[in-house]
Amino acid sequence: MATMGNDSFLDLRKMMGEWRVPNLDLDALAQTQRKNMEAFTQANKLALEGTQAWMKRNMELARQSMEDLSTMMSDMTKSSGSMEDRMARQAELSKKAIEKGIANFRDLTEMVTKANTDAFGVLSKRVTESLEEVRELSQKAA
Repeated sequence: MATMGNDSFLDLRKMMGEWRVPNLDLDALAQTQRKNMEAFTQANKLALEGTQAWMKRNMELARQSMEDLSTMMSDMTKSSGSMEDRMARQAELSKKAIEKGIANFRDLTEMVTKANTDAFGVLSKRVTESLEEVRELSQKAA
């Protein structure tokens, strides 16, 4: 994400200074906006890291699923015994695969939830701080 440099804030102060708004602390306003951009940058970073971790884990699970499927198919083709024994073994393997799939889905869901919660937490905290800063600025201006 591109960040705004000091020049952008200087331009903002210069432009706002020309408006001659009484008792407005342009430095404090610029600092508030800088903090807002830093919070957005941090939230985006957390979201990106969460997405990368999720994708990595998803690939690991896909690889593991392919290995498990290969093992299961190999076991089924080598199987000996009665048809009932093979069916029971297939049912047990299917049950384990479903349980593992549900656990993996839960794991991936928790990863996404954590990433979203962390990113939202940064933004929520910044909104609260920003509102407090605006309140303080308005009190100083009054």
